[in-house]
Amino acid sequence: MSLILASGSPRRRELMALITQDYTVITSDVDESEITADTPAHLAQSLATAKAEAVAAAHPADTVCGFDTVVECDGAVFGKPRDEADALRMLRALSGRSHKVHTGVCVCRGGRKLACAETTTVHFAPIGEADLLRYVRTPEPYDKAGGYAIQGHAALWCTGIEGCYYNIMGLPVYRTAALLQRLG
Repeated sequence: MSLILASGSPRRRELMALITQDYTVITSDVDESEITADTPAHLAQSLATAKAEAVAAAHPADTVCGFDTVVECDGAVFGKPRDEADALRMLRALSGRSHKVHTGVCVCRGGRKLACAETTTVHFAPIGEADLLRYVRTPEPYDKAGGYAIQGHAALWCTGIEGCYYNIMGLPVYRTAALLQRLG
């Protein structure tokens, strides 16, 4: 029996290594566009569950951890930006405001699963237009929900957080370790 991270995210790999060095990575082929939910937090949890279950179906003897992160601003869900215009739209909406980052976590083993969503509130200072334009012309925003990396340049915009810092990066370490322990 082994531990599988159902994510190709380099950040999630780094964070999973805080829990254990003994895991493998197998990504799922879940069509995320087919999954809906009544709230952004439930959406993140549903996406994480779909990913974990897809990998667990092919590896029933293993423990599989799935994750998905969405950013919520005034009830709107921001996933990964499609292009520069989409990244600018998201970041302008987040500028000078607070928003929520929801990461769904699902742990599956032997037909059992535990799932939840972790939420962190992030406060951004107003972001200057020149800084936004420079940022969206780098690779950093394009594989991250909400179009920013809190551990990267966006740290300059963050005036505070309420909740788990690692959740903003896509893997709430404490919550994940607790679910793994509860599943046994």
